[in-house]
Amino acid sequence: MSTTLIEVRPAKAADATAVASTHDEAWRSAYQGIIPGAELEKLINRRGPQWWDSAIRKGSRVSVLVFGDKIAGYANYGRNRARSLHFDGEIYEIYLRPEFQGLGFGRRLFAAARRDLMQSGLKSMVVWALSDNDPATEFYRALGGRMVARSSERFGPKALDKVAFAWTN
Repeated sequence: MSTTLIEVRPAKAADATAVASTHDEAWRSAYQGIIPGAELEKLINRRGPQWWDSAIRKGSRVSVLVFGDKIAGYANYGRNRARSLHFDGEIYEIYLRPEFQGLGFGRRLFAAARRDLMQSGLKSMVVWALSDNDPATEFYRALGGRMVARSSERFGPKALDKVAFAWTN
């Protein structure tokens, strides 16, 4: 019998390439057919290994979920960026490679990011998701998030609706 270790830990600079490929796979899976193709390619290509290496080295909060020896997902989080919303922290991104979705790993990654924010004194939290990304909006609702705001974001010629979910305490 073999045991596979599953852990959530802070990302290291050595993880940058794996985080970049996780970002690429997860974004293609999540946003194909939602974000226009050319815009999606630009967004993915901007966030290569060098971008992640720089973000991690500069102290951005990036946690990775490691399954055995493979990075299966990541979360990027910190202080809330939307001044109009009165919440302390924000999960900027939380993504899993498609083959690791639906197995409870997203919940583990979310819980670890939320715990880290709370331990830093950021007691309330917000997450934004594109309205058309049903798996994401359902995920945040299932985790007890309540919808607190709506906005839109432009992706090339297309404006897409997005919603904010919040948690307090």
